[in-house]
Amino acid sequence: MRPADLNRLTVCESADRYVELIRAKTLTGALSPATAEVYARDVATFVGLAGEEVVLDDLTGEDVDAILLAFARKPDGRRSEPGGGVQSASSQARFRRSVSALFKHAVLVGWVQVNPMALATVTAKERGGLRPQRRALTREQAQGLIGAARDLSGGRGDRGGAAEGGVAEAGRVRRRDQRTELRDALIVLLLSTVGPRVSELVRADVEDFYTNDGVRYWRIFGKGGKTRDVPLPGDVARVLEVYLSEERGGVPEGAQDKALLLSWRGKRLARGDVQAVIDRMQRRVDPDRRRSVTPHGLRHTTATHLLADAVDMDAVRRVLGHSDLATLGRYRDELPGELEVAMRAHPLLREQRGG
Repeated sequence: MRPADLNRLTVCESADRYVELIRAKTLTGALSPATAEVYARDVATFVGLAGEEVVLDDLTGEDVDAILLAFARKPDGRRSEPGGGVQSASSQARFRRSVSALFKHAVLVGWVQVNPMALATVTAKERGGLRPQRRALTREQAQGLIGAARDLSGGRGDRGGAAEGGVAEAGRVRRRDQRTELRDALIVLLLSTVGPRVSELVRADVEDFYTNDGVRYWRIFGKGGKTRDVPLPGDVARVLEVYLSEERGGVPEGAQDKALLLSWRGKRLARGDVQAVIDRMQRRVDPDRRRSVTPHGLRHTTATHLLADAVDMDAVRRVLGHSDLATLGRYRDELPGELEVAMRAHPLLREQRGG
């Protein structure tokens, strides 16, 4: 017999209430707006596959399996194969997590008696080994990008660089108050060496950077309202100081004076502008060391090379802002030749020094 307080909502009604809840969490910082929209998009897809008028509590484990399989076969419009190709394993796993979160909430508030996800058997095939397109840059590629940023911050680079989201017109030289070379260099250096999420980067304010005992720190406001204080490498701290005193100090009157990263019009930089900055910087890298990369790819690059250089795992976890060491596995890519290097330097085969 059903409990008296069971609320037999339709799939559509329950999805609407759940999406309203997760969007409200962005106001408290419990979820980022981007994450909330991913959940909302997946829940909308779930409604379409399950049927709007179906009662949520009537769905069984077999129904959920059918929905997960239907999603896996859906064409992915972001991919270039004819028809868009099927959903990737990562997309399937993300969709399953979104649906699972919906049912977990439904159990708590009395929309379902039993969580059908406990009876679902369909899972996405885990990807193993090297990805066809690596997310982390190799050491040579990363050093090429960082070298380009250093050159740009030292010599100020090409004064006629591109504005956000586009390329400067031929022969056009920007005014002093429109130059963004130091800002672009700082963006690339922070992403490559500290590995923040792009949302954390564009959300940063000038007051989030402070000095303690001669060391420059960045207080990063991360997911779920959590903060972490990360010391900046010396080279990055020096570029930050020059940027704050020169480019950042000459923004137009009435600009958003709290934001660290501004457009030349004085507006806080948007997430989409960061990719354009990276792409511009890549054009300064030697073609043999150049590979396109996203801001999240540079986060992977930070984790991969810190861990490959035997930096303590807990220190890397704290730099990236993860609560669980196990999460680092998702941010760690294999490096060519790293196993050979590790075995050549095997700790048990090193000669003992006289005591």
